[in-house]
Amino acid sequence: MLAEPGILGQTDSSHAQEDADSLEDFTSYLSEEIWPTLPQSLRSATHETRDQVPDVDDLPLESTVPPSFIDTLASCGLVSADSDGDHAAVSFLKKALRDYVAEACAPPPMWSKTRTTECEICEREVPLTYHHLIPREVHDKALKKKWHPQAMLNSVAWLCRPCHTAVHHAASNEVLAREFYTVELLLAREDIQKWRKYAAKQRWGVRRG
Repeated sequence: MLAEPGILGQTDSSHAQEDADSLEDFTSYLSEEIWPTLPQSLRSATHETRDQVPDVDDLPLESTVPPSFIDTLASCGLVSADSDGDHAAVSFLKKALRDYVAEACAPPPMWSKTRTTECEICEREVPLTYHHLIPREVHDKALKKKWHPQAMLNSVAWLCRPCHTAVHHAASNEVLAREFYTVELLLAREDIQKWRKYAAKQRWGVRRG
């Protein structure tokens, strides 16, 4: 949430990984300091709840930001250790929160525009079909059970026909919806990995007796 490009300054490539690790630790620490102080409606912001998310500029951050947050920014030289620094720290936080809200409340992608040129399982450039990662026949149940937000119901993976068939042979529609609703989760299955290795070696359009 609070990551800012170049925030730690150094650009020497020999220190790139060290800087990246330091930045991750730094931003994680700052986020942990701030997150519990924010309204629940902001912490759980989604596209569906965007009308309930408070305007960042209306939040009383000046009185709720913990001193440790400001002290950390000052110790890193990002703000001054005086009253001007307090104001700069709040401005810093507001910018980060605006970026967070914009991302959290963004509309879901138009899934038809996520089309790939390769099958997302076997990675062959062959004719593709789209697989509903949350099968349509269990959409109502997925909403009722709160497995997924409505915005995710029409998410798809672009698969060749053999891989599409393999996925549906691997599990029932309900299990696919509940447990294997991303390509990454599908590829974590041992049977899908075995199928992937086999399918990747097959020439498209060759009949097998």
